Amino acid sequence: MCGIFGIYKYKVPSSRKKTLGVVLGGLRQLEYRGYDSAGVCLDGLEQKLVIIKETGKVDRLEELANGTVDAEDSAAPGEEVLQSQAAIGHTRWATHGKPAAINSHPHTSGDANEFVVVHNGIITNHQALKDFLIKQGESFQTQTDTEVIPKLCKVVYERAKVVDSRVSFFEVVSEVVSQLEGAFALLIKSTHFPTELIAAKKGSPLLLGLVEKHGVSRRSRPELLEEVTDTPFRKSPSSRPFEAFFSSDASALVKHTRRVVTLEDHDMVHIHNGRYSIKNINLKSTPSVRCRSVQRVHQILEMEVASIMKGKFDHFMQKEIHEQPESVAQTMMGRVASAEDDSARVVDPYKGKVALGGLLDYLPAIKRSRRMIFVACGTSYHATMACRQTIERLACVPVALELASDLLDREAPIMRDDLCVFVSQSGETADTLQALHYAKKQGALCLGVTNTVGSAIAAATDCGIHINAGCEIGVASTKAYTSQIVAITMLALVMAEDSLEKKEKYNAVVEALQQLPDVIRRTLALDGRMRQMAEHLKGESSMLVFGRGHNYATALETALKIKEVALIHSEGVLAGEMKHGTLALVDETMPIVVIATHGSCYRKMVGVIEQLRARDARLIVLTNEGDELLKSPAAEGCLFIEVPKVEEFVQPVVNIVPLQLLSYHLTVLRGFNVDQPRNLAKSVTVSEE
Repeated sequence: MCGIFGIYKYKVPSSRKKTLGVVLGGLRQLEYRGYDSAGVCLDGLEQKLVIIKETGKVDRLEELANGTVDAEDSAAPGEEVLQSQAAIGHTRWATHGKPAAINSHPHTSGDANEFVVVHNGIITNHQALKDFLIKQGESFQTQTDTEVIPKLCKVVYERAKVVDSRVSFFEVVSEVVSQLEGAFALLIKSTHFPTELIAAKKGSPLLLGLVEKHGVSRRSRPELLEEVTDTPFRKSPSSRPFEAFFSSDASALVKHTRRVVTLEDHDMVHIHNGRYSIKNINLKSTPSVRCRSVQRVHQILEMEVASIMKGKFDHFMQKEIHEQPESVAQTMMGRVASAEDDSARVVDPYKGKVALGGLLDYLPAIKRSRRMIFVACGTSYHATMACRQTIERLACVPVALELASDLLDREAPIMRDDLCVFVSQSGETADTLQALHYAKKQGALCLGVTNTVGSAIAAATDCGIHINAGCEIGVASTKAYTSQIVAITMLALVMAEDSLEKKEKYNAVVEALQQLPDVIRRTLALDGRMRQMAEHLKGESSMLVFGRGHNYATALETALKIKEVALIHSEGVLAGEMKHGTLALVDETMPIVVIATHGSCYRKMVGVIEQLRARDARLIVLTNEGDELLKSPAAEGCLFIEVPKVEEFVQPVVNIVPLQLLSYHLTVLRGFNVDQPRNLAKSVTVSEE
């Protein structure tokens, strides 16, 4: 949920002010992960550490931090530029303790700032550690779970110092990390080890970025540190300049470097004297072999800087809604045969038109599965719901949908011949990740659908589909949702490719996917119409959204978008259940959106509209262009949203676009922050445990 960012410079002359600007810039790119408060830790005078924290967003922190650094620099003229330095920063989404400066990160071991930590995640045994530290004479000033980490570092250091005066920073931190339970990504600095920086990862995402300059060629690799598990650090300083970055997300790194290392669980990175090492800690091993040096793959980021900028748009959510023609095309690129491919050859009826390379080795097992269980949260759960009927009809496989937290609460039975599909935009969603570990213990085949290469879910599943939707910064998911529907639809097509009985439907769905980017472009032309509707609805305090079949998911997703960004109470309703309670809320004051595009449930939805109109309901009806419903008596008094007609299994992708625009315009007109809605954050990397 939180975002952490760090920078390490060795023999790269830079002022504290410039380094502060880099850290603040990184935190701005990570604000979507949390924006209750923020803080930084910089190198100060006489090897002291300067900590600056503020409630609210990074802009508020910047003013305070600039003043503090200016005061530091004026106190020691001529020492503004440092040859080597390290700085860490944090933007917070509150889980333990209210949003307040005292609860903000970085957290420290005491007034002397001997050990300073920024943390993303949750320490589940923090109370036990806190009780232990209080007995050791430590006192606590915050309500957070993180404060135990720097204080534990201090206690471990003081004890180790008695035994061996040459105790290393790595030895201290590795002992502390071995005591932590839960999920964490950590960056740690210390006044006792002023030229060093340590990072540690378990569960929460963390990337290491390496700068391709200062004599480091694209093909060469920076030198590795000498092993430090049993001996003090004695390696001679590097003669070359060196610069590295740490971040919770690649979006904060792409401005500085494209070379990154995705850290894995139990990895620790130690940087000192212009060199770095990555070691992996295995707590189940004996102490002598608990820590081993590892080499991780260097990846080159394909993300463009433009993808993390708003460009001509006012907000990221607006930009990402309008990017959907391109994002769904990217999801299908190289996977769905183009219309030109089909017309240029005689199509083999036994050969599929969809190829998912990430599933190739597991396709026989996938097709043999007796049941598919989709596990997700929030918007990702709605994407699975939109595709349930597609898989049931095309692949003839029973489908179960599970909210990850509920699956864990129930300890629901999972069989060895089940196929479990875990859907998460970030690939780090805590409940979904825990459900994945649960399913693996039951022996089920696990498949991941994520938007993040190298994420925890992508790494832990047996196989998967990367949706390729591109960077999504707005907290309310838009383009990832439509790309998830497309990706799961492609999965259904792959499972059905051998069925001659389903071939006609198969071909119709493939054709609809081929046309989808152009259809979405046409649908985006409704932007002005949606703003007009938002003008009429901006004063409302409650709304209902009715859908059925595939579009029950559309109703739920629309209601979620309206409530999470426009802050209007809204409820998605299965139209078939209307008479079982919801009808009591219907009167002439309640605005109701009804999704009635063509498909197997169309006639039933016309009946719903007639029943609602009989009770003088205020209806906004989403239907297909030129639909006969527009001229029927049931249309009297209704507002209409007309969208292009496509194949029923693909229609939910088109239907959600104008409703995303409606929620966007409602939010802007009501004066709320579109990209950073109240109390929410983009990547939910903590659970309630």
